[in-house]
Amino acid sequence: MNSLKQWIERNGLGNVALLALVLLVAFPLALDLFRLNLVGKYLSYAFVALGLVMLWGYGGVLSLGQGVFFGLGGYGMAMFLKLEASDPITTKIQSTPGIPDFMDWNQITALPIWWKPFQSFPLTLALILVVPTLLAFIIGYAMFKRRVGGVYFAIITQAVALILTVLIIGQQGYTGGVNGMTDLKTILGWDTRTDSAKYILYFLTVGLLLGAIVLCTWIQKSKLGTLLLAMRDKEDRVRFSGYDVAMFRVFAFCFAAMLSAVGGAMFTLQVGFMSPSLVGIVPSIEMVIFAAVGGRMSLVGAVYGALLVNFGKTYFSESFPDLWLFLMAGMFLGVVLAFPDGLAGVYTQRVKPWLAKRFARTQRETVEPPAAPPMAPPPVAAPETPTLPAGLSGQRT
Repeated sequence: MNSLKQWIERNGLGNVALLALVLLVAFPLALDLFRLNLVGKYLSYAFVALGLVMLWGYGGVLSLGQGVFFGLGGYGMAMFLKLEASDPITTKIQSTPGIPDFMDWNQITALPIWWKPFQSFPLTLALILVVPTLLAFIIGYAMFKRRVGGVYFAIITQAVALILTVLIIGQQGYTGGVNGMTDLKTILGWDTRTDSAKYILYFLTVGLLLGAIVLCTWIQKSKLGTLLLAMRDKEDRVRFSGYDVAMFRVFAFCFAAMLSAVGGAMFTLQVGFMSPSLVGIVPSIEMVIFAAVGGRMSLVGAVYGALLVNFGKTYFSESFPDLWLFLMAGMFLGVVLAFPDGLAGVYTQRVKPWLAKRFARTQRETVEPPAAPPMAPPPVAAPETPTLPAGLSGQRT
C-alpha cells in the first residue's frame, strides 16, 4: 500500500486518483441514471479537452477545428451501428433492403464501397483511430512544414471544420445530411438503451478517460514533453539545437486528433446519434472553452472544465431557456478574466498554498509539546538579624 502511495506521489497522480474517486464512486452513488448518462456524455467531450492540453497547452498550437476529429470518430462508430440496424429483415419495407434508410430515401440502390469496411467491428475500431489521425497528419504536415502557425493555423482549422460540415450536409444520401445518423440502438446485438448498458458505457468511458490521462502524463514527463514545452517557449532555440520542430507539432496534432476521435466514438455509443451539429465551428470553439476554463496546462483541470461548462450549459438551458447563451458567455468571460490559468490555476495558486499552510500549522501543533505553566517566583529570604562582633572576652554586649 505504501509503495502504491509513493508511486502515485512520485508520478504526480494524486489529482488523478481523486478524479477517479469522484467519477467512479461519488457520481454513481449521488446521481440518478439520467444524470449519470449526461455526465458520461460530458466526459466524452473531455477527451477533446485532453488533446487540447497536449496541443495548445504544451505544444503552443491552438486548433479551433477539433470538432472535425470528434465528428470523424463519432461518424465512424455511427456508420457501424447504422449498418447493424439496417439488416435486410429490418429494412424489408424499403425499396432496397439492407442499406441505411436515408440512402433508400435518396434513391441510392447499393451500399457505397467506402461504407463496406464499417461492416466489420474490429476494422471500424481501427478506422476510428486511423482516419482522423491520418487527416491530422496531412493538415499538420502541410502547415507546419511551411511554418504556418499561430492565428493562421487556427483559422485554417476553422475552415476545415466548415468544409467538413458543408460536405456532410450536402451529401445527404451518404451521410444522413443535416439530420445525421439516428436510431442507433445496438452494438453487436447488445442493446445500448438499457439501464445496465448505460452504466457499463459510463464506466467504460471513465476507464478510457483515466487511461488517456495517464498516457498524457507519461508523455508530459518524458523527454518528448520537455521538448514540446521548449518548442512552445523558445521555438528557434529548439530548431537550432537540431530538432525538427514541425514533426513534433505534427505528432501533437495527430495525438490530439486521435483522442478527440475516441471521445466522438464514445459520444455516439452513449447518446445514440451523430449529426453535423457536433462537427462544425461552434462546437469546436466550445471544446477550446472546456480546456480554457479547466486550465490549458492541466489534464485533470481540463476534465473538470468539460464537466463544469457542460453542466452549466444544461442547467442554464433548462432554467433560463431565453438567457442561457448569455449566461454561458458570462461564465466563460468571468473565469478567463478572473482566473487566466483556469480552475487548475485557482487550485495551484490559491487553494493548494492555503491547504499547505493549514497542514503545516496542524503538524506544528501536533509535534510541539504544550507550553509549560508559568513558574512560581522564588521565595524571598527573610532578612538576617545583624550580630555584633564578639568582644575580647567572647561576651556580647
